[in-house]
Amino acid sequence: MAAQVVPKKAYDLLFKLLLIGDSGVGKTCVLFRYADDTFNTTFISTIGIDFKIKTIELEGKRIKLQIWDTAGQERFHTITTSYYRGAMGIILVYDITSQRSFDNITKWLQNIEMHASADVERILIGNKCDWEARRVVSKERGAALAHNQNIPFLETSAKTNLNVEEVFETLAKQILKKQPAKKEDEQVLDLNRQKNKDDSGKDSKCC
Repeated sequence: MAAQVVPKKAYDLLFKLLLIGDSGVGKTCVLFRYADDTFNTTFISTIGIDFKIKTIELEGKRIKLQIWDTAGQERFHTITTSYYRGAMGIILVYDITSQRSFDNITKWLQNIEMHASADVERILIGNKCDWEARRVVSKERGAALAHNQNIPFLETSAKTNLNVEEVFETLAKQILKKQPAKKEDEQVLDLNRQKNKDDSGKDSKCC
């Protein structure tokens, strides 16, 4: 019988990311620009939740990004908050032409504290920066909010593809930094388990 060929794993690590923010800030446009390099002004509001997959190379690792796009409407709140659990990175999005969407970032940050893991990585982005003539939220205010939260900040344009790739790479790098530490902890646990097993074996030997 011929030996069965085991397919090589398509990726080294899987990162689950989440896009959150008010309805209409451009979360779906940012996701489609990054995942498919497309832009469409006729997107309808996301119903509940949707996701896309993109695999990237980062620091010698092949990383599969599972990116979830959440609905911003309040009526989908119960559905979308369940996806906070297990998220390794969260992208908070506001629209630089909407004061309300910027003010509501505080609410979205509270949702993260309530529903996500304590060590989740975050990044703040001000989208639609190609609409400079309609800007109501200055870049300095966005940067100040991010500084207060001790998280990275970028202004983006899904239309012109400004900083879109940088957002996801920045977040992925933050998550990747934690991976070696976690693996090291797991190795220590394995060594302790083996030691306990060996000690137990010694004790059980007959004299």
